Amino acid sequence: MVDTFLGPTFWNNLPPTFSSSTRILASPPSSPPMATTPSQHGHHRRCYSNPNPTHPQPALLVFSGGTAFNGVVEELKNFSTRVSHVLPVSDDGGSTAEIVRVLGGPAVGDIRSRCLRLSDQSTAEALAVRNLLGHRLPIDPLQAKSEWYTIVEGDHFLWKGVSKPYRETIRAFLVYFQNQILCRAEESFCFSNGSIGNFFFAGARIFFQSLDAAIFLFSRVSDIPPESLVLPVISTNDRLTLGCELWDGTIIRGQNEISHPTSGTMELIKKGSSSAPALPSKIKRVFYMSSEGKNLLHEVFPSVNLTVLEQLRNVDCIVYGIGSLFTSICPSLVLLGIGEIISSRSCLKVLMLNGTRDRETDGFSASCFVTAITDALNRKYGQPGNRLQNLPSDYINTLLVPRDGEISVDVDCLAAQGIFDVMVVDSVRDPKVGTIFDPKSLIRSLADLIDRCMKSQVNDLIDTRR
Repeated sequence: MVDTFLGPTFWNNLPPTFSSSTRILASPPSSPPMATTPSQHGHHRRCYSNPNPTHPQPALLVFSGGTAFNGVVEELKNFSTRVSHVLPVSDDGGSTAEIVRVLGGPAVGDIRSRCLRLSDQSTAEALAVRNLLGHRLPIDPLQAKSEWYTIVEGDHFLWKGVSKPYRETIRAFLVYFQNQILCRAEESFCFSNGSIGNFFFAGARIFFQSLDAAIFLFSRVSDIPPESLVLPVISTNDRLTLGCELWDGTIIRGQNEISHPTSGTMELIKKGSSSAPALPSKIKRVFYMSSEGKNLLHEVFPSVNLTVLEQLRNVDCIVYGIGSLFTSICPSLVLLGIGEIISSRSCLKVLMLNGTRDRETDGFSASCFVTAITDALNRKYGQPGNRLQNLPSDYINTLLVPRDGEISVDVDCLAAQGIFDVMVVDSVRDPKVGTIFDPKSLIRSLADLIDRCMKSQVNDLIDTRR
């Protein structure tokens, strides 16, 4: 891991006027980088909404967390619904932490968040269901508890527009969740800022004793396209705890303590880059640990969801989405089998670079992100018997970079890693988090990359048959 910026940034050398996405093809170190635009005059001529349904949509797999990538999900649906969204289940902040504390089990907050983004919005009832499952209770504990009872009893205005079959299905699992809370009377459950969708998810998971069954139910209730998959990277009914090892030897237990530490489990999490104190040292790696573990002796090795491996073998494009590098992306990469399959694929492998730094990546350049992902997939700092020796270019072949982002893009260092294709994409300014990708431009750029890659593969296939 590199503790300082690696090499020069190329921003000052870019032309003053850019198209919505400009491609930087990094040459070997002896030659300067060369800027090209993806199409004439810099305009994308390809419609990315798949207007011809007889041509199958490309299949993608996206590693991401539940917050940052949500902003582009709506645009991604317009391009392709054949997307496998792989999400960690180790979040231990907010209302998710309270559910895990009292009822145990994996964290479902990120999964619920992505399911809501993928849910149908085409009818009044679909919107009513989405509003109900997306609702959060007040911060004040007494007000939250009072509103919760109104919802679970079926008297809340949020039920308006929800037909009887949907109402009875959703309410049954909310009631079951409430009963589970009452059965654990020794634990006082706090409903403050609670997510109705999380409560529904937890009720379904406990009833079926299956996280996969709960996701299936939520997907059907939310009317998610059947070809859109929301996959926990670990399919389990047990609690999972994420740990991290810093370069100075410090061990931090809990995802929230790594990324956004708070003084209490129900405190609102502020995810801005300056909302948490700096780490005492940079992160070396993340790993899973037993629920009561506090050091490296308590490291555990959960099995990856087999459906994730199946999808990895067959998709046309693998995407490392925007989000917290070490607590949203890397927890899905350190599992046995993930690195082996990704390195064996010859498909497009895209890293979407964050627009801002956070507590986890302070001082990082683009090549540092690549190094962290490579180390995670190679399990470089884990048990010796589990390590791989693959190159960064075996895992990533293209970077999408937001214009005017905070992360230094060190083209020469990326080229030394074997990554020569860097595309700059239009960005927008979010008042809460800073520079982020413009969703339309991002998905257009991704669509163009996939289109070119698939055409190239077809041409190669034709050439081999001649």
